[in-house]
Amino acid sequence: MRDTAKFGAETTASEVAEGIDLSGKVALVTGGSSGLGQETPRVPSRSWDAADVSFVESPAGSSSDWHSDPARQYVITLRGTLEFETRLGETCTLAPGTILLAEESEGGGGHRWRLTDGQPWRRVYVVLE
Repeated sequence: MRDTAKFGAETTASEVAEGIDLSGKVALVTGGSSGLGQETPRVPSRSWDAADVSFVESPAGSSSDWHSDPARQYVITLRGTLEFETRLGETCTLAPGTILLAEESEGGGGHRWRLTDGQPWRRVYVVLE
């Protein structure tokens, strides 16, 4: 276990990440003008290419029954609020600004969702595979 007590307001991201293997990890950084958003990209990392980026909108009141994602991807909610449920019974609320990493296992995954706020769901899919 790491001693995090030594970190403070002047600690750099490189100091926090020292000794941690970040190979194979992806960081999607937003709010890059200050704080963690400004510091995180300074940590040495590998670059990655998105296989596809698409923008999708579902009308207000929409829902989707059980399905699995076609690939490992980030889902970035731009507008709308929805209730998200996995087949394991886990639930969460996705609201504007939420970034979800969707990586479901073959045969055991799946989720459903429904909009809850009377707004359309606008989102960005960033496919990683």
